[in-house]
Amino acid sequence: MARITSAVAAILAWALPAQAECSRTDYMDQRFTLCEVQAGDDLRLFLRGADGTTFGSFAVVDAALAQTGKQLAFAMNGGMYHADRAPVGLYVEDGEELTRLILSEGPGNFGLVPNGVFCIEETRLTIIESQAFAQARPACHHATQSGPMLVIDGAYHPRFVEKSESRLIRNGIGVSADGQRAVFVISDSAVNLWEFARFFRDHLGLLQALYIDGRVSRLHAPELGRSDWGLPLGPIIGKVVDAPDASQ
Repeated sequence: MARITSAVAAILAWALPAQAECSRTDYMDQRFTLCEVQAGDDLRLFLRGADGTTFGSFAVVDAALAQTGKQLAFAMNGGMYHADRAPVGLYVEDGEELTRLILSEGPGNFGLVPNGVFCIEETRLTIIESQAFAQARPACHHATQSGPMLVIDGAYHPRFVEKSESRLIRNGIGVSADGQRAVFVISDSAVNLWEFARFFRDHLGLLQALYIDGRVSRLHAPELGRSDWGLPLGPIIGKVVDAPDASQ
């Protein structure tokens, strides 16, 4: 997993606002990086540009935002995707549903039900189990379905195995009980799903958490001098802020 050079990182870090978006931490001899947002922050999902071409990378999203005087404060891969990079499961961007909710059990981690939906509403951030979401859909400005749920009402997913040997770099999202805070986490050491869920529940104290991916997990955190790259991405999720005024 390659990263931006120290010189470029220094420029990007200078360009961002002073507040800390992201930080690194160790827990139970494992390393994690986390980025926090508050309800009402400009948090968005990105899939395709104005010409219909899939963005595919943090740099391309940033270039598009720059045309409107904006930039990414941080970003992550924002959901599983097919070979053509179309989202797997529900995907809502700017209030428009581009792909439908999937409720059936299936292969892979996405189909390891219960899975869930991360929903960005006007005044709160929620993670809702997919069946419950289907019964009472909130008004999501942006939403992405993924799976499995890592933590459900304070309990681990029932099919997680504590000693599982399936270890990967993984990323996911957890939300506070009041819906006012979301924490985006990527493991910097390989973890299994049980260990990843433990970090959200026992270290962060979050009672709802959703797995995003474990083979293409990437983070863009300029203030930490980090912008992972690799094969083109499907959905991307990130916090948008004003770009600095170049004339100042």
